[in-house]
This record gives sequence, C-alpha cells and structure tokens, in this order.
Amino acid sequence: MRSILVVDDSPTMRRMVMAALRGINDVRFFEAASGLEAIERLALTPVDLITLDLNMPDMHGLEVLHFLRQHQAYRGLPVVVLTTKDSEQGRTATLSAGATAYLTKPFTPYDLRATIENLLAGQGSRA
Repeated sequence: MRSILVVDDSPTMRRMVMAALRGINDVRFFEAASGLEAIERLALTPVDLITLDLNMPDMHGLEVLHFLRQHQAYRGLPVVVLTTKDSEQGRTATLSAGATAYLTKPFTPYDLRATIENLLAGQGSRA
C-alpha cells in the first residue's frame, strides 16, 4: 500500500486532491493543514509522496521543501507542488529548491493523477 501526504491549508483543496487520486490502486491518504503539521506527520508516518501547497499561514511550502531536502530520510521523497502561482520564475525557483513536479491551481484531475501515477510507478513502497 502506498501513502500520500496531502498538505494544504484549505480543507476543500485537500478533498479535491484526494478525490482526483482516489482511482489509484492501493493508496492511502494522510492530511496536513500546515507546513509544521506536515513535518510532524512525516516524523510519525512514512509516506511515498507529498502534494504540497506553497502559500500556507504558518510555514511557506518552500520552507517545508527546504527542510525535506536537507534531511537524508526525505531527500528522495517525491514532492508535487500545487500552487496558484503561475509564473516561470516561481516554477524555476520551486523546482530548483527540490520539487519533483509543479502544477498550478486549478489543475485538472487527469494531470494531477497522471503526474502522481508516474512518480509512484518509479519507486518502491516505503511502508
């Protein structure tokens, strides 16, 4: 069974992400409403992939991404950034910081699912 951590301060957006990914076989979801909660969740629950919002109230998504890439246990963890910021500069900065993929909101469920399926297919289960 694969595990995906969905990190977004909007409960509606977390539900939308999970709904778009429900058709992927053998996946369970964990949620975090903030960057700090995401880091706490990772310490307790290994996951195979993270979807990460950038604009959150307590800790910006880029700070979470920097944290992940500085710790050996999380360096190879795929992180799909979902953001409303649709600029080439933002995309370049986020990918340079270590994001695996960058999708803008609103995203199509198909694009999100295809991205996640491709990333999960490229790795073994951590659980």
